[in-house]
Amino acid sequence: MKWADTIKFDQPLRDICLLAGAPAQDWQQFLREREQAAFEEGQRSGQSALNEQLLRQRNETIELQRGILASLQTTLPKVAHEAETALIELAFESARKIVAGMPIDPAMVESTVREALRQAEDTAEILIQLHPEDLALLRQHQSEILNGLPESGPLRYSHSSEVGRGGCIIQTRFGLIDARRETKIEQLRQSLTS
Repeated sequence: MKWADTIKFDQPLRDICLLAGAPAQDWQQFLREREQAAFEEGQRSGQSALNEQLLRQRNETIELQRGILASLQTTLPKVAHEAETALIELAFESARKIVAGMPIDPAMVESTVREALRQAEDTAEILIQLHPEDLALLRQHQSEILNGLPESGPLRYSHSSEVGRGGCIIQTRFGLIDARRETKIEQLRQSLTS
């Protein structure tokens, strides 16, 4: 078939334009140009879609980052406080175990009594309560503190099961001075945690 031959169709063609007045072209070149134009349009469209997607992802990442930072700003102080509290508890538990393991001797009991007596404002009618074993230890070693002190006058001693080893309770007309080990540790804990 030649290009000038007539082609007959069984049905009329739809949406067909006649190119009779169009200039003769190199169809291969025309197709390459159309293909190139379509490629460039697709590339622009893809680049635009990619830029939009990257912008959305960047905004989502920024929001996620802000959320994480806000969460850290509220969480870190809580974690620091919890760690501080746990560290204080650990220190006090260690101190308790160290103090509980220390041997009780007359000099240590005398030192505890002297320290507690310095807090007493009234030097008359002082009763010192000690653990029964501590009082027996002072008596066994004939401690001078049993006879009283020049600055405090005569002292009365009694044993009490409420007082642990190494501590004492001093009773005056104005109240009690609690110099038990566990009381001192608790006072120290309260001063550190408040």
